[in-house]
Amino acid sequence: MSETHSPAGPFSSLRLDERLRDTRLFVAQALRTFHATGSVVPSSGALARAMAEYVRRRPDPDRPLRILEAGAGTGAISRGIAAEMLPGDTLDLVEANPEFAAHVEGLLKTDAVLSRVGDSARVHAKLVNDMGTDRSYDVIVSGLPFANFTADAVREILDYYFEVLEPGGTLSFYGYLYTKEVKAVIARREDYLRQVRTSWLVQEWIDRYGIGSERVFANIPPAWVHHLRKPEKTS
Repeated sequence: MSETHSPAGPFSSLRLDERLRDTRLFVAQALRTFHATGSVVPSSGALARAMAEYVRRRPDPDRPLRILEAGAGTGAISRGIAAEMLPGDTLDLVEANPEFAAHVEGLLKTDAVLSRVGDSARVHAKLVNDMGTDRSYDVIVSGLPFANFTADAVREILDYYFEVLEPGGTLSFYGYLYTKEVKAVIARREDYLRQVRTSWLVQEWIDRYGIGSERVFANIPPAWVHHLRKPEKTS
């Protein structure tokens, strides 16, 4: 287990006005649709770098990766992914919020980091479960706020990820530290119990498929990043 503190390189190139623009859009949408967003500020560069770990740590540098990001938001983690992509890699960016999806579509043309992979990336304005199973991926990066969903909804999403993930492929996702403890104090009982059931399910998947976890304190709020691997096919 490691701890990440420094921001990802790509974020140092963002102008202040670009950061403020992304933050304003994120906050406006988060306040309106918190259930689907999960936070009120965009993810940090440190979190983006941790989430892109298995784009960076590829098993074969000569083999292009097929990458899926679910819950692209305003592109904060997308930048971390793009910074690690090599020629030949492809990226599907899935975002159900149409305002966020349109924003990320624009970033593929204008953003200093994302425009480098603009020809290799595609934005899908839909729920990730609606992507179908006609394509498969080597790396899946999920920014969906599992803690805000029911256990049944999270199970459906995780089942989908592992259906489209290639054997030996990796899934990375995050959850915020101390959310259960906070909700135990301030949340309604039914909301707290829903999150407990969801966290049990997520922990089952981590216990079964987990290959590493790390805490990222340089994020608001601090986060746990978990990496899972789909087992290789057995003969």
